[in-house]
Amino acid sequence: MASPAAVEKLPPSLSSGAEQPPLFDGTTKLYTCYTCPFAQRVWITRNYKGLQDKIKLIPLNLQDRPTWYKEKVYPMNKVPALEHNGEIIGESLDLVKYVDSNFEGPSLFPDDPEKKKLGEELWSYVDEFIKTVFISFKGEGPKECGSAFDHLESALGKFEDGPFFLGQFSGVDIAYIPFVERFQIFLSEAFKYDITAGRPKLAAWIEEMNKIDAYKPTKTDPKELVEFYKKRFTAQQ
Repeated sequence: MASPAAVEKLPPSLSSGAEQPPLFDGTTKLYTCYTCPFAQRVWITRNYKGLQDKIKLIPLNLQDRPTWYKEKVYPMNKVPALEHNGEIIGESLDLVKYVDSNFEGPSLFPDDPEKKKLGEELWSYVDEFIKTVFISFKGEGPKECGSAFDHLESALGKFEDGPFFLGQFSGVDIAYIPFVERFQIFLSEAFKYDITAGRPKLAAWIEEMNKIDAYKPTKTDPKELVEFYKKRFTAQQ
């Protein structure tokens, strides 16, 4: 099993002029984008389970994506998508569970009933969390999204065996971190708002997440993220 701590040489992103990699040639492929938070979830999962040699990254340039991706690989034309056992599977949260269930490596979902219960609640809440914060970017920011971060603060610290949502690192942390990472950067830059102020458990969680080797190489470039979000949400240049 590949070490999660190993430094992986990342392949270049494929644009419209790139040739399509062979389809269904027996290689398991993760079609991804280095800047997409949804795809980042599956990338972290792959890394944490030590599957760098088992699941090949096929990064795409979403601003100039190859036509063959929609026509021949994934008609939804989104990332992430996983090519495995003659099938193409999509949707990031489904893929986190799929990779966890169908490949070797440490399990990302605990069996403890109390942890499963909280895990399912947080799994169900994540889309609302993301939507609440994204909507706030077009409005007054912190005034509208503070409750979403309060929700995370209150969910953390329920278990004493670790600083993560379910105590130990799990798929729930993977579901949230790509978005918390981006929201922390943008709210600080655009609204001068610190999401960890008055939220010590959230601050500790982010600090511990930043130590996870599977996560570190997947982090986005802060400068590029701010520029992208400003164009998308605030029409600032």
